[in-house]
Amino acid sequence: MSYKVSVIIPVYNAEKYIAQCIESLANQTLKECEFIFINDGSWDNSKQIIESFQKKDKRIKLINRANQGVSAARNSGLKAASGEYVGFVDADDYIGEDMYERLYTACMKGNYDAVISNVGDGNARQQMITKYPFPVNHCLEQDYIQKHILPYFLKSDNLNTVCTKLYKMKIIKQNNLFFPEGIALGEDGLFNLYFMSSAHKIIYLDYTGYHYRAVNGSATRNISEKDYFKRALEVYELDLPVKLVGAVDQEKIKELKSIRLINSVMSYIHVYFMPSKMRFNKRYQYVRGMITNKSTREALPYYVKENYSALGRYQKFLINMIRKQSVVGLYCATAYSRFRNK
Repeated sequence: MSYKVSVIIPVYNAEKYIAQCIESLANQTLKECEFIFINDGSWDNSKQIIESFQKKDKRIKLINRANQGVSAARNSGLKAASGEYVGFVDADDYIGEDMYERLYTACMKGNYDAVISNVGDGNARQQMITKYPFPVNHCLEQDYIQKHILPYFLKSDNLNTVCTKLYKMKIIKQNNLFFPEGIALGEDGLFNLYFMSSAHKIIYLDYTGYHYRAVNGSATRNISEKDYFKRALEVYELDLPVKLVGAVDQEKIKELKSIRLINSVMSYIHVYFMPSKMRFNKRYQYVRGMITNKSTREALPYYVKENYSALGRYQKFLINMIRKQSVVGLYCATAYSRFRNK
């Protein structure tokens, strides 16, 4: 069979949800799909579950390998993919049965290099959908991509996921694109920047076919294991693709990355001041380290210049406490916010 879409699914100990994920793939209305599962060293029953579905559906491919992380797993999938377009799904998530037909049809109508769609929160009782401020069902050419899409990736992280998009394989091969391994921008962000820097035209659909689950534990449970601020700093200091640097003004890049960093800092202040198993003194010192960090101090004026006037009273208070380096003020503000939101 000649495949229109290759779907790459990294798998690591996903036995709880992987059956639903596989079923949502196998039931796609676009039949010319191949589903490439990369078993990344799972020690649960994920491999056996995939094999049981594989016996009933020849489109399901399974690659077993030692654990090397999600980026390396996706790169293995890219090497094995044979479709015109490639999509990505995480093993804990599921998709609507018409998702790949909708995305592929949209791409083919205009010979687009990629299509962007929305993402839905699969955990929420009432569907929460993330949408984007781009023209819907319009051809977005290089000039628009450079002026609006690429800066959006630098300013925010809610477009980063590759799972809501479809990518033309020809662009990936021509530009030798892979997921950078060990990069803190996430598994997806830098890949998207490289791809969109190489794309000639894309399209955005106001369609929600992808539903994600947050199953790896809340941020408050992971703060002792993951250094969130370190990741944010690595993003801030990251060397960007040459094509992107040429497409976006250097001062604009600095401004967008500064906005992203300060937004991250404000988010992490809430996370680290939430009650958790980590000792309070350690969390207090972590927040102090964030707001006194050289990069935070450097980014803050850019953020204030561009965003301050549009902030609400509470956010303005947080920014003022960061400016004054007042950890006590930040703690009191977040405690009061939690009390008000009970």
